[in-house]
Amino acid sequence: MTDPISPTPGKPPDLHKASRRANHPLVVAGSMVFTLLIVAIVLGGGALWIGKERFYAPGPLTADKAVIVPNDYGVIDIADLLLKQGVIDDKWVFVGAAVGTRASGKLKAGEYAFASGASIQQVLDTIVSGRVIEYTVTIPEGLTSDQIVERLLEIAELSGNVRQVPREGSLMPDTYKVTRGTSREDVLRRMARTQDATLKEIWEKRDTSLPLKSPEELVILASIVEKETGVPEERAEVAAVFINRLNKKMRLQSDPTIIYGLVRGKGRLERPLTRTDITSPTAFNTYTIPALPPAPIGNPGRASLEATARPAKSDNLYFVADGTGGHAFAATLDQHNKNVARWRQIERERKVDPSAQPAGTSGTTGATAVD
Repeated sequence: MTDPISPTPGKPPDLHKASRRANHPLVVAGSMVFTLLIVAIVLGGGALWIGKERFYAPGPLTADKAVIVPNDYGVIDIADLLLKQGVIDDKWVFVGAAVGTRASGKLKAGEYAFASGASIQQVLDTIVSGRVIEYTVTIPEGLTSDQIVERLLEIAELSGNVRQVPREGSLMPDTYKVTRGTSREDVLRRMARTQDATLKEIWEKRDTSLPLKSPEELVILASIVEKETGVPEERAEVAAVFINRLNKKMRLQSDPTIIYGLVRGKGRLERPLTRTDITSPTAFNTYTIPALPPAPIGNPGRASLEATARPAKSDNLYFVADGTGGHAFAATLDQHNKNVARWRQIERERKVDPSAQPAGTSGTTGATAVD
């Protein structure tokens, strides 16, 4: 029996029936879907290739640039920002790459530095990594807490106000890394934590024979040492002079304590000390009080704390400026008076009034010593 669909031998096929099958709606629809799929694959592949090329290609920046990415920005917002700032030149390649690599949820807020010609790939990696710009805040040794707060208020990259000036001597001068927007209160808290840890470490390693009863007394004396000399090699020697005086129940006679008693840590004394200043009692004037002041006169650095905790072995009880930026030390009043006379001669040669001690110059110990 012959196949009813097969053409009869010797007769041509029925083209009309074949045409009807080809034009069937399902066949036509399937053909269109297949064709569109092929076109989509071709176009998608081309777009992917172009996007990949643009992803790695150098960007439009002609110079390094910093951009701040706010906290509440999503991937589209960030792409718009980068486009507006000229960091990228194709918003959708950035968005597509962020979504395609599952990085859209890892983009971090902050201030970022983008190098000249940075590609979209480099820009995206930078924001995902959170490698924000860091700034250094340097607080010199010896500043009072008021002066430290004043300095922090001048740093534009920091934010917020300071509700209360920290206790004198409770902050550790140093260089701190911060990011834009770090609060000034946070910086002060870091300084206080660093001071607490440093003081604990140094106090445990101190010379236990020192006439200092507590870590607080160590800070008080170290703050005086800090103010008395700017020469690192002298700190341990200056500390020894004050320790020797405390052991002998002598007044410390330090000029910086007079100045602190007059200005209470707010600014500088913009004039020389006078004889009246020296003899006028204040809670901090170590020419009139027979012991340590009641509190530090500034915030000493680590080096001054260490020098005070382990001072030099010395019999010296006096020191005075030597004209070179350092000091001349003496164990006896007679030798000290000779050093003072030498300093007076230097002052005269410099045409400085010898009747007034320059503010900040040691007194004990210095040219105004009366022992």
